[in-house]
Amino acid sequence: ESNTGGTSTFRILLEVVQTLALAIVLYFLIDFVVARVRVENISMLPTLQPGEFVLVNKMAYKLGDFQRGDIVVFHYSAQEDYIKRVIGVPGDIIEIDTGQVRVNGQILEEPYISAAPQYLGAWEVPMDSLFVLGDNRNQSSDSHRWGFVSEQSVVGEALVVYWPLSEAKLLSQPLTVKANN
Repeated sequence: ESNTGGTSTFRILLEVVQTLALAIVLYFLIDFVVARVRVENISMLPTLQPGEFVLVNKMAYKLGDFQRGDIVVFHYSAQEDYIKRVIGVPGDIIEIDTGQVRVNGQILEEPYISAAPQYLGAWEVPMDSLFVLGDNRNQSSDSHRWGFVSEQSVVGEALVVYWPLSEAKLLSQPLTVKANN
C-alpha cells in the first residue's frame, strides 16, 4: 500500500509555506526600496492634495544626486515627515522678491505653484543641504521659514500619486529658468 494522501498533503503544505515566505521576502524588499506616504497638509497644493498617497523611491539619492524640481520626503522631526520641492542644491544662491524665485540669478518657471510668493529673502545653500519650498508658497512651512534641510534627513524622492486612483499621476517636474532678455 502507498501513502499518497500524506505525501500530497505535505506537498501542498510545502507550497503554501514557500509562497508565504516569498511574499514576506518580496514585501521587505519592496519596503526597503519604496515608502508609502500619506499627504497630510496643504503645503504642496495644487500638486498634492491632503489625503493622497504617494510612492517614494528610497534609493533615489543612494544611486543619484538631488535635482532642482525633485519632490522629496524628509524627516523634519522625530515624529514628522515633510514633503516639499527641491529649489536649491549645495552652492546655489536663492533669492525671492517681487513674487519671483531666482536660483543663481535665473528666474524659475513655476507653473505648478498655487500663487507667487509674497515674501522676500536670500539664502546660500550650504554643503550637504537643500533649500526646499512647498508649491503652496504662501501657506507652507519650509526653508524660507526654518532654513535648510540636511541631505541625510531625506527619505527619498516622491515618484507617483497612487491613491485615490482618480488622482493617480507621475510627479516629475524639472525646474526650468526663463531666458534672460
